[in-house]
Amino acid sequence: MDKYIFHKKEFSLDELSFIEAEFSKKPEANDGFHTLESEKSVDLAGIRRQLSCDVSLLKEPFDGSQVRLLAIDMDSTLIAIECIDEIADMLDIKPQVSAITEAAMRGELDFQESLIQRVALLKGLPASELQKVYDERLTLNPGAEQLVEYLKASGIKMALVSGGFTFFTDKLKVKLGLDYTLANTLDIENGCLTGKVAGDIVGAQSKADLLSKLSAELNIDSSQVVALGDGANDLLMFEEAGLSVAYHAKPTVQAQTDIQLNCSGLNAIVDLLKA
Repeated sequence: MDKYIFHKKEFSLDELSFIEAEFSKKPEANDGFHTLESEKSVDLAGIRRQLSCDVSLLKEPFDGSQVRLLAIDMDSTLIAIECIDEIADMLDIKPQVSAITEAAMRGELDFQESLIQRVALLKGLPASELQKVYDERLTLNPGAEQLVEYLKASGIKMALVSGGFTFFTDKLKVKLGLDYTLANTLDIENGCLTGKVAGDIVGAQSKADLLSKLSAELNIDSSQVVALGDGANDLLMFEEAGLSVAYHAKPTVQAQTDIQLNCSGLNAIVDLLKA
């Protein structure tokens, strides 16, 4: 039977009555969230609006207790910024770069071509400015540390897969104790960015390929993999996972995922694994 996850710790009596009227049964309180099993067809969007919280539908046969790998995008997913936009701000060209970023994340531009365009605009920037972005602007999204803590305690591997840059993924790997990372490398000469990416570009296919590779190495199947992201370049990765999660994502991405989180922090993923 399908399971509904209400990502909210407490409900008012009116809210509980509303849920019971919609599902013909009461939700059960869990550790910071509520669950309810039902085969009834409901207006999930309307329920989310009424309750002002995320409500997820977990379909059989997904079993959170069997998950062994979680892959997560970096920019605007694990962290609250788009690193390339903040780097561009150091050159006073953030609006120009952000517009390209947004179009690429909506799937309106080819990711690889958009990255080449954006990185080219960064030519000449002192590499020392990257550290400034990390120190002054990079913050984790709400619930990130709780998610990482739960994954470690549960023996679930975590892969940070990004179309962003190794300068940031390498530091986050050390800070959070992540198991795997994948990202692009900015080319640097004489202490400045050259406006190019060193080596092959990490895009949508690269993310999907890493999930496939890690699944084989860990001897697990797709049903034991959760993938989490916010942009169009995450869609191929989602196809390699048993559960795909759109986190505060673009509408086109939400329409192609199993779970949509628009109110909650990253700790809502723990709800899905515990339910």
